[in-house]
Amino acid sequence: MPPSPSTCSSDSEAGEQGTPNTDIKTMEKHIEDVSESKAQQPAEGAYIPSEEIQARFELLRYLSPEQMDTLNKRVLKKIDWHMMPCVTLMFLMNYLDRINVSNARLAGLQSDLNMSDTVWNAGISTFYVGYLVGQLPGNLLMAKSNPRWFLPVIMLMWSCGTICMPAMTNGVGFCVVRFFIGLTEAPFFPALTLLTSSWYTKEESPMRMAIWHAGNTISNIISGFLAAGILENMDGISGLHAWQWFFLIEGIASIAVAVASFIFLPAWPHNTRFLSEEESQMAQYRVLVSNGGRDETVGGTWDGVKDAVKDPFTWFFCLMHFALVTAQSFKDFLPSIIKTFGFDTMTTYLVQAPPYAIAYAFACAAAWSCGRLQESTWHIVIPIIISAAGCSILISTLNVGARYFGIILLICGTYSGLNLQLSWETTVVPSPRAKKAALIAIANCISQSSHWFSPYFYPTSQEPYYRMGGGLVLMGCALVAVSAFAVNWRGRRLNKKLDEAEGWTMHSGSERGWRYKL
Repeated sequence: MPPSPSTCSSDSEAGEQGTPNTDIKTMEKHIEDVSESKAQQPAEGAYIPSEEIQARFELLRYLSPEQMDTLNKRVLKKIDWHMMPCVTLMFLMNYLDRINVSNARLAGLQSDLNMSDTVWNAGISTFYVGYLVGQLPGNLLMAKSNPRWFLPVIMLMWSCGTICMPAMTNGVGFCVVRFFIGLTEAPFFPALTLLTSSWYTKEESPMRMAIWHAGNTISNIISGFLAAGILENMDGISGLHAWQWFFLIEGIASIAVAVASFIFLPAWPHNTRFLSEEESQMAQYRVLVSNGGRDETVGGTWDGVKDAVKDPFTWFFCLMHFALVTAQSFKDFLPSIIKTFGFDTMTTYLVQAPPYAIAYAFACAAAWSCGRLQESTWHIVIPIIISAAGCSILISTLNVGARYFGIILLICGTYSGLNLQLSWETTVVPSPRAKKAALIAIANCISQSSHWFSPYFYPTSQEPYYRMGGGLVLMGCALVAVSAFAVNWRGRRLNKKLDEAEGWTMHSGSERGWRYKL
């Protein structure tokens, strides 16, 4: 047991009266030992007692379990209140900017710019070309920079692109602007995933990612109401089309959020402003314990990329992320799909909101269960089966009630699966940060290639069933299940090897080290 703070104080006073040089040398030796232990990465799966990790931090090593628990709760509360509202609002604006063209299309954007379906789909796909180009370099830059500056700056850049959209006069302009917006938005999503995994433990991460990832769900709700208010009432004001006002208002709001995020967004656990030194050490301690004692800050950038490329987990998660994005291919065309229900334009805008609100509640419940039970495979597979059932209903009947119910099921499973997949990949690869950043970016980058071809599965000639698009969604759902079981299979094999190396069995009575989440 380490000595109590009071004992240390008495020894120090005695030393001052007796042999100060000896005490100074002893202290210097202790600091060297602590620094050495920080630099050493434990063997993967090796059991590192939390007390040993606690001893690495000068301001934590003498705290009792009760004091540690109190400090942990205080730090978690501070992190939540500084990070969650800010990143959720930022992601809401990010996703709103990505889907706003769908509702603008209904308000005449495509016809006003004289774009054919082919040109329109090219513009939608061009966004994701820029998105793909900026993924990996952007997230690697984020891993080596300060997120408090990096994230707001790229948000300001894509917001400027949105404000330029009202100046478009033809399909070429549409493609160019959407490419720029895609390029500047590219690092945001993987960077936000990286930042969250660097602040929260494996138990907390699924719920927190569900909270901010639900920003895309909320954005779909808000987009419907904004479309109803702006696109139906502002056409012709100041000589502008309603869709031009739509982009202007969203762009200005996004700039306001970016400026505010400079103030509220945290940096990394070791250098953020709103935590005291003791709280900062607790923030680092929490993540170290969750990572099995492995420090995510070690390692070089390109070493991390090489490690990620060589790790089979990277490619299993690439398939899973690609499949989930493919299963969500309907989202860019949801207003057009709901339009086939026969509602008037205003109702078409408004009825988009309830399915996303239900999906948000479902995603939070699934994330809470996933974090509490520390199980991911079935939390992803069961909802994706529900989504496949919803898609089957949507493409097999013209009954409006049944089709609307099918949309609810379809949205719930795919949106829940995506944020759980993000949490899962950062849990099985917790360190080093460069490798984790590369894995997130590579998986997200490859997944976006789905957007290059998926728009061509939703031509207006497919109305009202959109069965080509439905078939694509069903294929995505099937691949999600396959990839989830592949990750589970590899995790079980590696956990078995770790058990054997550690000599651990259920009846051994020894503590089990860090293991891959299944």
